[in-house]
Amino acid sequence: MRIAIVGAGIGGLATALSLEAAGFRDIAVYERVSEIRGLGVGINLLPHAMRELTELGLAERIAALGVAPSALSYFNRYGQPIWTEPRGLEAGYRWPQQSVHRGGLQLALLAAVQERLGDVVRTDHRLIEIVSGGDVDVARFETPSGPVELEADVIVAADGIHSSVRAQLFPDDGGPVWSGLTLWRGTAVVPTYLDGRTMIMAGDGEQKFVAYPLSAPDTAGRARVNFIAERRSAGSPDVDWNRAVDPAPIVELFADWRFDWLDVPATIAAADEILEYPMVDRDALPQWTFGRTTLLGDAAHAMYPNGSNGGSQAILDARTLAYHLATATTPADALAAYEADRRPVTARLLEMTRQTGPERVMQLAYERAPGGFDDVHDVIPADELAEIAAAYKRAAGFHPDVLNDRRSLTARRAS
Repeated sequence: MRIAIVGAGIGGLATALSLEAAGFRDIAVYERVSEIRGLGVGINLLPHAMRELTELGLAERIAALGVAPSALSYFNRYGQPIWTEPRGLEAGYRWPQQSVHRGGLQLALLAAVQERLGDVVRTDHRLIEIVSGGDVDVARFETPSGPVELEADVIVAADGIHSSVRAQLFPDDGGPVWSGLTLWRGTAVVPTYLDGRTMIMAGDGEQKFVAYPLSAPDTAGRARVNFIAERRSAGSPDVDWNRAVDPAPIVELFADWRFDWLDVPATIAAADEILEYPMVDRDALPQWTFGRTTLLGDAAHAMYPNGSNGGSQAILDARTLAYHLATATTPADALAAYEADRRPVTARLLEMTRQTGPERVMQLAYERAPGGFDDVHDVIPADELAEIAAAYKRAAGFHPDVLNDRRSLTARRAS
C-alpha cells in the first residue's frame, strides 16, 4: 500500500511512525519548507499522547526533552489558588505528562522516522492539488526542479491549520476563526516556583498567564520555563506564527502580576524571544475523507490551546488511522472507520475549548469574585471544580479510569 503524508509536523511524522509500527513500508512524507528546523515554543503531551508515543518506543527519547509536570494549578489574577490537580503518574495514569519544546519534539520524531524508514521525508514539495481517481488519488506538487505527480492508495493531509488540502476540499470554509485573544509566547530561565514541576495558569477570560518548566532546576535553583501571556484585544489579528515582538509592552500589561511564588513581569522580561500569535481555531467539518484522501491533526480540527490538547489529539489521530489501515479489509473501510472514531470526538473537544475547556474554573472565579476571595470554595463548591476537570478529561479521552483500561491502538497488518 502506497501512503503519502502531506506535512512533516508532529501529526505527519507521528503518522509515519505509526504506520511503520503497523507494518507499512511504502510511506513518503512531503513538506513544503526546504529545511525542517524545529521551530516553536513549548507543548504539553498529555498521558493519552504519551501512551501512544510509549507504545511506539519513544518514551525515553521524549522524556529526555523536558519535564514531567507533577501538578496543574489554576489561580486568579491576584495569585489566589482556585484548583490544583495532580498530573501524569501522580494522578494515577500509567503514563506521564511531558512538557517539551515543540521544535525539539518535531526533530526527535523526524530522527525516529529517518532511523526506521530511511530517507522518506521530501522537503521543498508544495502541494498544488489532489485529484481523486478511484482506487488511487493523485497528488501534484511544485518543487524547485519542477512539477511532481504521484499516485497513492492513501493520502494523509497533515498540513496544519492553513491546510491546502482542506482549502481544496472546502473552498468556502473560510480561514482560521479568531477568538479575540492575542498570545505572546516565549521561554525564559527564571527562579523555580512552587515545587519546580507545576504547570500554572493564572487569570481569566480577559487576561491570563500560563507557565510550565521545560528543564530541571540548575544548581542555582533556576530552570527554563515556557510561558504564554494572553490578552483580549480589539481589531483583527495578523496571522503570522513566527513574528517576534518587543517584550516591553507585554511586561507593562502584566506589571501588577507579582505573586509570592512567581514574578510574572520579570519572567516575560527575561525571555530570549517573544513570538506573537492570534488565538485561532477552525470550525468543525462535516467530513474529513474524500476518495483516498483524509485530513489529520490541525488540518482537520485545529483548536484553541485551552486544555493543552492540540498536539496530543494529532498523535491520537495518527495512531487511530494506522490501526484501522492495519485491521480493515480495504483502505476505504479504514478511512471510514478512522473518521467515525475521531471526527465526533474532536468536534466535541473543539466545542469545549471554545467554552474555555478546563480553564472554565478561572472564568467562574472571575465572574463570581472579580475582586478576589478568601477561600475559593466560598464562590465555587469543590464538587463543581472537580466535575469541570473530570468532564474535560472524559471528552478528551484521557480520564485515568478510561485511558488506563482502553485497548491498545497497536496493530500489525496481515502479511
